[in-house]
Amino acid sequence: MTNTLQQALKEHFGFDSFKGHQEAIIRSLMAGRDVFVLMPTGGGKSLCYQLPALLLEGTAIVISPLIALMKNQVDAIRHYSDTDHVAHFLNSSLSKSSIDAVKNDIKEGHTKLLYVAPEQLTKEENIEFLRSVPISFYAVDEAHCISEWGHDFRPEYRNIRPIINVINVRPVIALTATATPKVQHDIQKNLGMTDAVVFKSSFNRENLYYEIRPKTPATDKEIIKFIRSHPGKSGIIYCLSRKSVEELAELLKVNGIKALPYHAGMDPATRSANQDAFLLEQIDVIVATIAFGMGIDKPDVRFVIHYDIPKSLEGYYQETGRAGRDGGEGICITFYSVKDLQKMEKFMQGKPVAEQEIGRQLLQETQGYAESSSCRRRSLLFYFGEQYQVENCQNCDNCLNPKKKVEAKDDLCAVLETVIALKEKFKADHVTDVLLGRTTANVRSYGHDELEVFGCESGADEKLLTAVIRQAIQTGYLDRDIENYGLLKITSKGKKFLNKPESFKVVEDSDYTEEPEPDLVKNAASGAADPELFSILKDLRRKVAKQLGLPPYVIFQDPSLEAMATTYPISVEELQNIPGVGQGKAKRYGQDFVNVIRRHVEDNEIDRPEDMKVRIIPDKNSTKQFIIKLIDRKIPLPEIAKAKGLEFSELLDDIEAIVFSGTKININYYINEIIDEDSQEELFDFFKENETDDLNRAYRELGDDFSEEEIRMAHIKFVSEMGN
Repeated sequence: MTNTLQQALKEHFGFDSFKGHQEAIIRSLMAGRDVFVLMPTGGGKSLCYQLPALLLEGTAIVISPLIALMKNQVDAIRHYSDTDHVAHFLNSSLSKSSIDAVKNDIKEGHTKLLYVAPEQLTKEENIEFLRSVPISFYAVDEAHCISEWGHDFRPEYRNIRPIINVINVRPVIALTATATPKVQHDIQKNLGMTDAVVFKSSFNRENLYYEIRPKTPATDKEIIKFIRSHPGKSGIIYCLSRKSVEELAELLKVNGIKALPYHAGMDPATRSANQDAFLLEQIDVIVATIAFGMGIDKPDVRFVIHYDIPKSLEGYYQETGRAGRDGGEGICITFYSVKDLQKMEKFMQGKPVAEQEIGRQLLQETQGYAESSSCRRRSLLFYFGEQYQVENCQNCDNCLNPKKKVEAKDDLCAVLETVIALKEKFKADHVTDVLLGRTTANVRSYGHDELEVFGCESGADEKLLTAVIRQAIQTGYLDRDIENYGLLKITSKGKKFLNKPESFKVVEDSDYTEEPEPDLVKNAASGAADPELFSILKDLRRKVAKQLGLPPYVIFQDPSLEAMATTYPISVEELQNIPGVGQGKAKRYGQDFVNVIRRHVEDNEIDRPEDMKVRIIPDKNSTKQFIIKLIDRKIPLPEIAKAKGLEFSELLDDIEAIVFSGTKININYYINEIIDEDSQEELFDFFKENETDDLNRAYRELGDDFSEEEIRMAHIKFVSEMGN
């Protein structure tokens, strides 16, 4: 049979040999077995059902989630055949006459592969039709859609097995590129294929470089600079919102980059044309939501940029997996901010409690990955149930810029003892609260503030404890019970460690709540700023801040200094183009900074990157101007929020962004009504002493006297008056 299969492979697809498990998968399916295939993007999953479909009697039913994916797959299989009849799709985009033509080809025995959406499979007329024709097998593509724990959950996928039972029971092959052990179990259970032959390929893509960068006001400029440093190379930029897709694509275009947008809100013709333009290399960059890319076979995508942090690690893995499918260069850069994560949590409100809990846990996994300082590859592979034993992968930001490891033997002992004391019934955040001695409502309600372990790590760094827990899970001292929303359990290995502790060194997580440290964004792949100049500018900022009795961030934030150390502005006018500076800041504080930059440029004979002057497009969304206009008219802030359909906290987000961009605004008319003069003075004194713009300390220390909103408004006033 092997020779026959290889001959068929050569005849139909032009390949001389199979890749990985392909041959074994095909043989199992053709022998009438159910098959589960876990194979990373680019591994050749489609061939595993396309070849047997061509060889077996009858029509193979391929269940696929997206119309664009179906079209792409059908076009691909027709490309290898001498007739278009060999493959069809059946979805809502077809007219009645087209549907009739498809059904006729199937009846005549011409069609070997029929691609259908799960919704089409449940229609009574389609069920009746499929019962009347011979079916070779069912292929469930993107099978992770069946699981609530998968990154692309589709409730319709849950109906697949009952429908198969009604139509005609035949072998099932389920295929996915991303599945944790939990998702794999869900797929097999829901498809009634617990006895399936399972094929798992390694998730390790050695050619992919992984990097997380802090998301700052300078992110757009960073992206433009990165693309310009990779001229003519294909790349995908993923954004969470359609609005961001449109705006970023437009910004890239006005800066001379051949880019187009892609999202589900566009009309189908434009969307399809933009996809084709990317595949045919008429453009270099596609800016898209996650609607783009599933099943897109473009092997030479050289970079994938996530403008926003993805909702899950499965989504992240699948999207980054579209880079370097030919085994060549694949650079994967993600911009991360805690605020984006908080926004995504807000979006989950109103959903069923179970769905919220799952979504929250998936986000926590993503956050843990982003903030971790250990090897990205090891963390990612562990998530998918695979061990990576190499100490340093040499191809991620953390391995290329390793942080010092610290001894955490005693901390691990404290963690393990606390998990035991809590009877293995609580998640990591609750364990941390008990360790640190926090009297939260949950801790008090369970009486855990009376436990002997309560506060045993009082005074310890929370980031260190988080890293200890995460790395204890990865090394097998702890286990996370996914079925029960991530409850921590101690393993037999953990119990042995408690009896006989040994050295346990960890790398502390990166802190993205503070201003980003310069070394976090400096590496060979990032094309980042001049670290020497950045250090000089930080020293100058500290000196100026001390003279004026202000926190350093009020003068200029770190992202602004990074941009200065990248583009070398040598006049106050040029300084105004730096993100987060603006006219007022430039005039007030700028002269000393441009003098230092000019001297550094001259002393080191630096060629300034004139080409890095980024063109700005007018803000089509007039929210900023609208807010400023109404504030100038002294309209109460709650009324402004209502007029724009915003929560009050969202309005404050927008006002903070305006102020931190260097624009001076005056909200005294509203603040004076709700906060008396003495209290305002108290808040100002606190902000002067606070070294960073992180308000968490303010909430903790002032929360009994002031609401979070009052603190934020006073801070806006402080930054606007003192900094702009």
